[in-house]
Amino acid sequence: MASSSGAGRGDVRVCRPDMLASPLSCKPSGVTMSGSPPAVSRLLVVATGPGGLRLRQACAELGLTAILASGSAEALVARALEAGCEALHPGEGEAVEQLALAEACRRAGLRFLGSPAPLLAAMAEGGGMRRRMREAGLPLASAVAGREVRMSLLADGQGRVVYLAPRQRLHEALSVAPLDWLTAERSTYLGRLAGQGVAALGLTGLVEVRFRVEGNRPGFAAMAPGPTGDEALDEALTGLDPVVEQLRVLLGGRLRERQSRLAQHGHARLWRLSLPPEAGLSGGPGLRLDRARGEASARLLAWGRRAEEARYRAWRGLVELLGEAQATRLTLI
Repeated sequence: MASSSGAGRGDVRVCRPDMLASPLSCKPSGVTMSGSPPAVSRLLVVATGPGGLRLRQACAELGLTAILASGSAEALVARALEAGCEALHPGEGEAVEQLALAEACRRAGLRFLGSPAPLLAAMAEGGGMRRRMREAGLPLASAVAGREVRMSLLADGQGRVVYLAPRQRLHEALSVAPLDWLTAERSTYLGRLAGQGVAALGLTGLVEVRFRVEGNRPGFAAMAPGPTGDEALDEALTGLDPVVEQLRVLLGGRLRERQSRLAQHGHARLWRLSLPPEAGLSGGPGLRLDRARGEASARLLAWGRRAEEARYRAWRGLVELLGEAQATRLTLI
């Protein structure tokens, strides 16, 4: 981490790629560290289903009261104010949805716990974020050719950035990590590229960076605000809960883990499912089901020391939840 000794409390340090260390570190241009954000004890979370469940659990872990809700941006802000909330979290919404929430919060004077509106606008537009990443020195993906790699990144208000395990969304129902076709050296390279881009933005919180890899040539494809719903893979492989950490850094905390302590262990598979009311999971080693009470939407996480172990555990969970015939259809997608 680049030293900040001798810098005054209100000093600004511009991030450059050659300042990146492990964890990646810089101070965003135009941001001072004077003052502290107001305390938050009660917030409205725009989420339902497994996403809402995980965010409510993360809030409870930090001693926060969470109210889950859905609806239009203006209605959600009005409900948050009526409920005495000091802030609003946009949940797992797309960038365009989060942008509407951020602007509604600004108009109402309500704190928004997410990426800044200008960055959300750039993510939603796509081309704007690609221009920013090119200016930060990242190569750009030329087309949709190649395989997609996604990575979660966390950044705090002190300019520290860490990247988590690379993953791939094989289809709408299944995400896996790590990737057997991506070497450890290439994973580290992609992580550093992603960290370089996030550090240059000067944002605080959680984002997902997406690359396209064609042969040995990676290129930046897109960025999405976090959480995106795949964070359970990071939990299983690194032991870090990105949802809790996002809340911590957005509320003024510092990242607690250095990059060197985020080594990946094992293999994980995450299934997104719609379950009948009677479906249940008996549990067992390496299996977890995230499902809010009374809701059909669920996520099944399977972890194993080896890829085949994670695959078998996922199969066992699918059979128990859905029956062998439907589990077979899912795994053949």
